[in-house]
Amino acid sequence: MSKKRCQRELIESTLKNIEKNQIKKTNLIWLEACGCSGNIISLLDARTPDIYYLLTQMINITYNNSIMGAEGEKAFEKFLETLETDFILVVEGAVSTKDNGSYNIVAEYNGKLVSGSEAVILAAGKAKYILAVGTCASYGGISAATPNPSSSVSLPEFLNEQLYKVIRIPGCPANPRWVTSTIAHLISYGIPELDSENRPLFLYEDTIHTHCSRRSFFDKKIFATKLGDKECMYQLGCRGPMTRADCALRKWNDRINWPVEDNTPCIGCVNKGFPDKMEPFISYQEVVKK
Repeated sequence: MSKKRCQRELIESTLKNIEKNQIKKTNLIWLEACGCSGNIISLLDARTPDIYYLLTQMINITYNNSIMGAEGEKAFEKFLETLETDFILVVEGAVSTKDNGSYNIVAEYNGKLVSGSEAVILAAGKAKYILAVGTCASYGGISAATPNPSSSVSLPEFLNEQLYKVIRIPGCPANPRWVTSTIAHLISYGIPELDSENRPLFLYEDTIHTHCSRRSFFDKKIFATKLGDKECMYQLGCRGPMTRADCALRKWNDRINWPVEDNTPCIGCVNKGFPDKMEPFISYQEVVKK
């Protein structure tokens, strides 16, 4: 499939093929490791398809720490049962490694605490595809930021990228369309074309700066001097020119808005090194120099 293929077309074609029984609904484990659960919450805000349609028509989420109905050992039994099927593994949050992962406990089974790192190891070896959803899972993110008391690492680093192919879908949180369209591609066509960091090219090829609604101000060297100004916010620290994502086109809240249109500079939340290497998020240094 072309990396330029519209996300809507990709999702719709997958749903149609499932309805025609040309492809099967896929089991999916969504494991919440060391993070804020922001990505599963973001997915609950999905539209076209919404979360209900996604869960009933496109995939079977057999295990998720936050939204599944089963509790306790019965919940973890669903996790173990899924390991014997054809499934996609999604991990959000970094993987805590300190004290054998005890800073992130996802279950208690047969009297034993199960850490997020143990669950990742159990599932990764049997998964058909592995997705790191969100910046914490993709690069470490906020969970691994200095001073990193839990010794958290990204999913690819934890699993060893030489042994496991992990597709990164960074974002803080990841846009639900990024997640659903990538899953749709995996179901219908397999692994999409990836960039050097294993991110789907059809999502992360162009910079935010490329399609920014304030790009004309940048080209004319007209810059905002304070938050709320309508001009380009590059001199206020906007990371749009160095950040690859389609936020300016995809937008958020069902295509209603995105940070720059809400007078907030891009903080580069999809980038490796976020948040430490993207700070300060807002800077008046360049403006003061003028």
